[in-house]
Amino acid sequence: MGLDLDPIPIVDNHCHSLLRTQPPDDDTFRIHLTESYFEEIARDHVPTSIFYRRTLVELADLLECAPTPDAVHGARRERGVEWLTREIVRRANFRTWLIDTGYGAETTYSLDELRALAPVRVEEVIRLEPMIERLILESGTFNALIDAYRAAISNLRARGIVGMKSVIAYRTGLHVAEVAADDAARAFATVREDGLRAGKLRIESKPLLDHLVVIAVEEAARQGVPIQFHTGLGDPDLDLTLVDPAALRLLFSERFRAAPIVLLHTGYPYVRSLAYCAAMFPNVYADMGETILFAAGEATQIYRELIGLAPASKLLFSTDASLVPELYWVGARVGRRALATVLGEHIAEGTLDERTALDWAERMLWRNSEAAYSL
Repeated sequence: MGLDLDPIPIVDNHCHSLLRTQPPDDDTFRIHLTESYFEEIARDHVPTSIFYRRTLVELADLLECAPTPDAVHGARRERGVEWLTREIVRRANFRTWLIDTGYGAETTYSLDELRALAPVRVEEVIRLEPMIERLILESGTFNALIDAYRAAISNLRARGIVGMKSVIAYRTGLHVAEVAADDAARAFATVREDGLRAGKLRIESKPLLDHLVVIAVEEAARQGVPIQFHTGLGDPDLDLTLVDPAALRLLFSERFRAAPIVLLHTGYPYVRSLAYCAAMFPNVYADMGETILFAAGEATQIYRELIGLAPASKLLFSTDASLVPELYWVGARVGRRALATVLGEHIAEGTLDERTALDWAERMLWRNSEAAYSL
């Protein structure tokens, strides 16, 4: 008999809100089972992925139906998003969701709407880059931008915000460097001019983004508020050669030691780099999410590598679920199962006793996140 981790609640330290209009059938649902935005991937190739097959099996169990697309989606439509969300929170034993509000804000439930829908504690993590883009267009000078930016990331806990999140990995990569204010100011002038001319802005200026991200980490250190970084796999916009979490070495220095830094998405495929960073630097934490979905077939091996190097006290569970509630269900099920398998292996080898293994599971599933985010 293996470890039963179902009674242990989950604090999901990185996830997203849900679509107001849910996909009605398998064709529209499959796009949520891939990081690719190419239609032919979802249409022609997702059905041959482990993630897709695992999702059908897990949803068949939740919905008490056959593990076929027609049966699953018929049952989904019959139950509706309200039932699905409530039942998933209850049966998967979620305690808290920390919601990154910078993704899909136009089409998803607001935090207050989500709180009314889901019987779970919901807290906000603000994403930096959309805020930066808005402030650049609103600010006439570089000094005005810096003043507005510092104000926007100040007194976070007093404003009900538990953390920050950066997707600089998608924009310019994780090799963050020290950039002088004069160099950042020159970059600002060019970026703002281009943005005003186009009427919109996607910031991809490395000097400006590096400068602003360093300011955010300084502020995280001052407030003791975690800052999350996307690392590793993502959609095709991302250059996978630039997202090894070890590239953030500047931010692991003594200068930023008071800033809790959460490296997201297991760093995949740089899992060992991520585990190394968490093992070496006191304020660095390794997130256990996303790959339990998109690399579901490797979930046990990924957890084996994380736990093999990083202390259990530095690992934070998440699903990275977004848009459809079923991803919360699959993430919790696959993640708990992989964690139980790896801890069970160490029990079998005599490294852990069951009491210690369960203590470690509690740390990873909820206690570490509650401490890191001061929940």
